[in-house]
Amino acid sequence: MSERPYVLLSCAMSVDGYIDDASPERLRLSSPADFDRVDGVRAGCDAILVGANTVRRDDPKLLIRSETRRSKRIARGAPGDLTKVTLTWSGDLDPAARFFTTGESPKLVYAPTATAGPLAARLGTAAEVIDAGEPLELPVVLEDLVARGVKRLMVEGGGGVHTRFLTAGLVDELQLVVAPFFIGDPSAPRFVGSGVFPQDPARPMRLEEITRIGNLALLRYVIGGSRG
Repeated sequence: MSERPYVLLSCAMSVDGYIDDASPERLRLSSPADFDRVDGVRAGCDAILVGANTVRRDDPKLLIRSETRRSKRIARGAPGDLTKVTLTWSGDLDPAARFFTTGESPKLVYAPTATAGPLAARLGTAAEVIDAGEPLELPVVLEDLVARGVKRLMVEGGGGVHTRFLTAGLVDELQLVVAPFFIGDPSAPRFVGSGVFPQDPARPMRLEEITRIGNLALLRYVIGGSRG
């Protein structure tokens, strides 16, 4: 599939592969230095995507924090904020969530055919709801995004979304931060779930960079040919 954005998947996980613990409070695996690095990565993208469960659980703003980076984007003719994208199968989204109420750029919600109509009526002007097929198909989502001018898409999770993109072979780059923690709780969310992950010789996964960020380790992998 060539007509799609460059897809960069970003995640922080514990040494044993968890992205959170099972407590109600969000476990922060990254450091301030890594949050700033991620902010820089966001500033180089056109859109950012998370799953609906992340919108419900974390209530993220998904904005570029640095005013300097925002100003540089605006100076080169790009919006100060990223287009925000979420995927929902159930349509369980609150229009008062910060995903919808913060930032000036478009908010896009992709949903299955049966969910899209009722969800659009409920969200109103908070977001544009797009029918992504029945069932929801990631290639449909990516084709629509590239038609909207999105050339570089950052995917920030959670685990179910990571798994869907990776098993579909739709990731071009993986930026994985490993934190010096063990979670060890099988009820906690993992970086990826079960699935059949393609081992395509034409799209090898190559380790391009290892960077130390304090006690964290950034592993940057490129998958397949150079698309961006």
